[in-house]
Amino acid sequence: MPLPSAHDVALAAERRAAARLLLAHPLVTSHGPHSDTFPLIRRHADWLAQRFQQVFGYRLLVEASYARLFKAGLGPGSGHRLERPSTGTPFTPRTYTYLALALSVLVTAPEQLLLSQLVADLRAAAVDAGIEISDSGRQAERRTLAAALRQLVDWGVLTETEGHVSAVAEERGGEALLTVDREIARAVVAGPLAQSRDGADLVRRAADPGFGGPRTYVRRRLVETPAVHLDDLTSAEREWLRTRQRRESQAFSELLGLEAEIRAEGIALVDPDGDLTDLHLPGTGTVAQAALLLVGRLVDRLRPEDPGHPAVGGRLVIGVRVPDGLLPELLDELVEEYGRRSNWQRGLLEDREGLLAAVLDLLVRMRLMAPAGPVRADGHGLPGGYEDAVLDGRSVTDVSGARGQDGTHGWVLLAAAARFATTVAVTSRTEQPQADDVSEGPEEPTR
Repeated sequence: MPLPSAHDVALAAERRAAARLLLAHPLVTSHGPHSDTFPLIRRHADWLAQRFQQVFGYRLLVEASYARLFKAGLGPGSGHRLERPSTGTPFTPRTYTYLALALSVLVTAPEQLLLSQLVADLRAAAVDAGIEISDSGRQAERRTLAAALRQLVDWGVLTETEGHVSAVAEERGGEALLTVDREIARAVVAGPLAQSRDGADLVRRAADPGFGGPRTYVRRRLVETPAVHLDDLTSAEREWLRTRQRRESQAFSELLGLEAEIRAEGIALVDPDGDLTDLHLPGTGTVAQAALLLVGRLVDRLRPEDPGHPAVGGRLVIGVRVPDGLLPELLDELVEEYGRRSNWQRGLLEDREGLLAAVLDLLVRMRLMAPAGPVRADGHGLPGGYEDAVLDGRSVTDVSGARGQDGTHGWVLLAAAARFATTVAVTSRTEQPQADDVSEGPEEPTR
């Protein structure tokens, strides 16, 4: 087989860079933070649109000033939340409410309007929707509104022509002149709102892969989550993945530069460059450091004996139940050993419950832990009418009981956490610059 030409290599690299950017940032504008790569998206728009539709069932819209990749959901508990850039604090339901109300106003707003007029129109829209925001004079409420408007600025829906949207949080209620991009405002919402009865129904409908069925859902799950365990998939999805995992690994490598790590318990797509994920572990800050140390201790304590794969007579272990009381006990140990001498945030050290909640939240989003409860393999969160039949004569891995939970209470340590197991490196005294001859630390993951 002849080697690819320099032109072919450069072409593939451009398309891969554009695809990676859209996957990480589904809304890219010509004047935003990724404006340098926007010309690549425009140049390869037809190819990108075809590939995203064919592989993931995602629709790509490319206009002169922006590109929008309309992604789909993955079902309950699998969303990617918005956060305040300055603090990393996740958006509250109230912030999302303001965001939705503002978008409902801006899709028909004039090209320019004052901040005070936008707030007035937003309040009127809230009244029409039956939403109570009468306490908007409170400082906390004004800051919440400012966070929602700041997100619209970051997306390019609003441009601060004069002044800043943060003026809405000021005590006297400052003013600003805003320019509105109605096209981008209309392109923000991607879910099937008109067909949905409520929020839960919207989440289920958004996760429907349509005609692509198991193939499309598995590909979405692989590329949108840090790890996919087998019981995250239905029987039909597991059967499809079993027969296609090697070919899919090659396809993801060519399209996005991702490498597949295939285990008995599931699959993870690893990004060697480390810039295609919004979650990092190891990471900086008190919560990330505590999470890394805690998961290492849990793996050491709860590592199952003789795990394997049923195909070779082994016992499939996707998760192990965490004994009641162990999490706060281990966290207290870590605070005493590391927290007080590692400059961990004093507020979190004084609020152990808050620190534990933040640590568990990160580990759940990293797919290293999960609350006990039903999983997709049990039919949880499936859209209505979703086909889960396996063709006659096809074998599929049995995942019943593989998560080790005995009810809907407590926590489960998942198999992917094993990559963070503590490792011990022993060096000879002639090679070691310090007196200690044993160093201990968690194995650093690639994703």
